[in-house]
Amino acid sequence: MSLLRSLLALLIPCMLFVAALLINKVVDVPVAWQPLLRFFPPAAAVLAALLGWRFNRLRVFWVILLMLIVERSLALSATPLARDYVLRLSAMLVPLNLLLISWWSERGLFTMHGLLRGSLLLAQAGGAYWVYREKAGVVVAWLERPLVNLPISAEWPVAQLAMLCMLIGLVGLAVRFRERSEPLEGSFLWALAAIAAGFWWPGDILYWGGVAVLILAVAVIEGSFSMAFHDELTGLPARRAMNEFLLRVGRRYTVAMVDVDHFKKVNDTHGHDVGDQVLRMVATCLRRVGGGGRAYRYGGEEFAVIFPNKELDRALPHLEELRETIARAGFTLRGRNRPRNKPERKRGRQVGEKRLQVTVSIGVSSRDERNTTPQQLIKAADQALYRAKNGGRNRVCAV
Repeated sequence: MSLLRSLLALLIPCMLFVAALLINKVVDVPVAWQPLLRFFPPAAAVLAALLGWRFNRLRVFWVILLMLIVERSLALSATPLARDYVLRLSAMLVPLNLLLISWWSERGLFTMHGLLRGSLLLAQAGGAYWVYREKAGVVVAWLERPLVNLPISAEWPVAQLAMLCMLIGLVGLAVRFRERSEPLEGSFLWALAAIAAGFWWPGDILYWGGVAVLILAVAVIEGSFSMAFHDELTGLPARRAMNEFLLRVGRRYTVAMVDVDHFKKVNDTHGHDVGDQVLRMVATCLRRVGGGGRAYRYGGEEFAVIFPNKELDRALPHLEELRETIARAGFTLRGRNRPRNKPERKRGRQVGEKRLQVTVSIGVSSRDERNTTPQQLIKAADQALYRAKNGGRNRVCAV
């Protein structure tokens, strides 16, 4: 994912968190609207659960279950000691569980993995109840014990041990986001920030729990949108994004269809992993095409390049340069002893390495009196692409 998309993955949940903070602590909510705040947490939980189920983002379910356990434990706390015990223990365990959930892979709810994960969360609740029955006062005193003597720490509503767990959670979630810069991973960071705010202001913990699951729900929508409009393998915009752009590109533009030559043979001979690497390499070259061209993953081994405000004769030199760049780039097959990370010093060709020649065929068409709609231009560019293939490949053919 690009740096801009990574920042956007953090920006949207950040805006939701700030808006929730303003509504809860800064803006005076009209009296007529205040009853709606009571319905906000369950409504957010239902929305997040439905979206998580619909788009197979089942980690959201485990976060909802985690917050439901905290909510029910607080609701059943009949004494101040019991409520204090639940708050102190939850402030320590919830961040660590949120970190654990973020690293879980997406598995079914009713599979063995799902049952084990649900049992883990429920076992913690059962263990906490058993400890409360035996030594609640001792545990509360231990959780409140300061790790470092600071004059101001006595006034904090969150114990130092809980703050340490929140810090560990934030660092772990940041590492997770660095490895997989996707909207849902970024939302876990801000969901933890919302949960931390709930423990900082214990009277609003249900409200902030609702904010946390709402952040996750919006991330599910954003992630699904990203999957629809961006190709995960190559990082290029996907076919749907191309169709959207063609609706607003204007009356003067050129469309080129690019196809990797002998790609099926590459997959059959060297495997699909090598095929994926070839597609990524070609996509890298396409991303750098000149002349203002916009590259898209059209499907399979086929790509598209759109040149807005350019006629055929002005787009052809850039496409010819693109074809030559891909042909010169080639592709080195990894040998058995080749290190996975690129060495700092460039060495000669290693034993077992082979050079794979990668070329593309390109068909191009420009908007004219015969081809006026995007569908007609794509069809004409496809016909030109077939001529390039039948003419020997590794060439550019225009209508």
